[in-house]
Amino acid sequence: MQPVINNEHTIRRVKTNRFSLGTTLMYIVLTAWSLTTIYPLFWIVNNSFKVSSDVMNKSFSLALEPVFINYTTAFDRINIGKSYINSLIMSGGTVLFVLLFAGLAAYVLSRFTFKAKRALYSLLYATLLIPAFATVVPVYEILIKTSLVNTYWGLILPQTAGNLTFATLVIAGYMTTIAKELEEAAFIDGCNRWQMFVKIFFPVSRPAFASVSIFVFLWSYNDLFSALIFVNKESVRPIVALLNEISSQYGTDFGLMATAVALTVIPVLIVYLFISKFIEKGLTEGAIKG
Repeated sequence: MQPVINNEHTIRRVKTNRFSLGTTLMYIVLTAWSLTTIYPLFWIVNNSFKVSSDVMNKSFSLALEPVFINYTTAFDRINIGKSYINSLIMSGGTVLFVLLFAGLAAYVLSRFTFKAKRALYSLLYATLLIPAFATVVPVYEILIKTSLVNTYWGLILPQTAGNLTFATLVIAGYMTTIAKELEEAAFIDGCNRWQMFVKIFFPVSRPAFASVSIFVFLWSYNDLFSALIFVNKESVRPIVALLNEISSQYGTDFGLMATAVALTVIPVLIVYLFISKFIEKGLTEGAIKG
C-alpha cells in the first residue's frame, strides 16, 4: 500500500505545481492588461494636473504639486461645459429612444409567432453587416431636406436608427428566457399587452436593457465621425468634436488636451459604475437562448 500512497502524493504535488503555474500566468496576463489599459488612463489624469511644459519634459513623473489651471481653462476658454451638455442630451436621447423602440420590437419578436418572423430575424442580422459609412450620404441628404442638420435631432435620429438592430436582438434574446407562465398569470390578472410590457417584461429584462444602454451610450458618446458631419456647429457640438478642435487649435497645449480627455472619460465611467452589475448578466443570458 505504501507505493500507492507515494503515487497519490506525487499526483497531488503535480496538480499543485500546475495550479501555481496557471495562477502565475494569470497574474502576468492581468498585470500586462492593466499596464496597457489602466495605466494610460492614470497617465492622462496625472498629466492633466501639470502645465504644458511639464507634460513635455516630465510626462511620466507624478504630479506632486498639482495645478488646476488646465481645468479652469477648459471651462472658461473652450467652453467644455456646453459640449458636455450637448453630448449628454444627444447620447441620452439616443439611449432613451433606442430602449423604447428596441424594447417594443424585441417584445413582439420574442413573444409572438407569425409567418415572417424567421425572415425578419435574418433581415436584422443582415443589417449588422452594413457599414455605417455607406449610409452617410443618404442620411445627410434627408437631414438637409428636413432642416435637421446642426440640431440635436440631427444626431439623435441617425444614431437611434443605427443602434436599433443590435439593441433589438440583445433584448429579444433575453426576453425569450422569460417563463411563459409569467405571461399567462399577467393575462389572468387583466393586463393588456402594454401593461404586460411595462410591468412584467421591462422590469424582468432590466439586465438586458442595462447592457444595451451602456453600449449605445458609449457608441453615441464616442461617435466622432457622425458628430463632425451632422452637428459641426459650435452651439450643438458634442465633446468628442471639441477634442478634435483642441488638437487642431491648441495642439501645443498638452496639459489642456490631457484635461479635456480626462473630462471626456468621466461621464462614461460614472454610467458604467452604476449599471456594470447588469452588463454581464444581460449579455450572457440573452446569448444563451436568443
